[in-house]
Amino acid sequence: MPASGTQAIDRAAELLSRVVLADEPPYFGDLVHDSGLAKSTASRLLQALERHRLVHRVPDGSYEAGPLFALYATRHEPNAELIRVARPVLEALSEATGETVNLAMVRGHTVVQVAQIDSTFLLGTTNWVDLEVPAHCSALGKVFYAEGVIAVPDAEMERRTATTITDPGAFTRSLAQVRAQGYAEALGELETGLDAVAAPVRDRTGNVVAALGISGPSSRFGAGRRLGALLRSHAEELSEILGHRKRKDGAA
Repeated sequence: MPASGTQAIDRAAELLSRVVLADEPPYFGDLVHDSGLAKSTASRLLQALERHRLVHRVPDGSYEAGPLFALYATRHEPNAELIRVARPVLEALSEATGETVNLAMVRGHTVVQVAQIDSTFLLGTTNWVDLEVPAHCSALGKVFYAEGVIAVPDAEMERRTATTITDPGAFTRSLAQVRAQGYAEALGELETGLDAVAAPVRDRTGNVVAALGISGPSSRFGAGRRLGALLRSHAEELSEILGHRKRKDGAA
């Protein structure tokens, strides 16, 4: 393809991205200013995007995502789409650690693991997909508790091991560290000898829509902080793919 054709596609894609990712529908002037394109070029590209139903010009003159996006969304179950988008990140994390990698979401009041890449080690190859475990015992569950996606129970929680936190008050206090460091740990709390780390995945509004986690034997999780930082980095990468942008002060 000629360079000019490639350039036109890049410019159109940039305009489309600005429309889709904008917090409020942008106006023509906003798109021209932010993209640095000439008015004539921006107008021509937006008209082409509108013809192909990729953008829609609303009566007040602003632009929003076109009906083609709505059509696509109705044909794909949202959870399945998130799993598809997350797959390369899961694979990269698996390659970096060799451990079991999971993606979890909340269904109702239950934390469900919806995707997994198995450990490359023989020890630690449990299939966790759709396997229900007490959320307070898991790093994935702690992510959702810490972000308020699910509420901490008022009553004493189930004890699975000697290190399981069962007191609601103590558990709530422990969630402050999860928020401060950007990832959760469950060290032998579900099963003795099994450790896990998890980090939140956010959408464009900043809401936590999933949790990304790794788990394995305690004997291989000695460098918990290193794994936590690595996991947080991959979770942030997936969040960016979903349109989330961190604030300049580094806050979520």
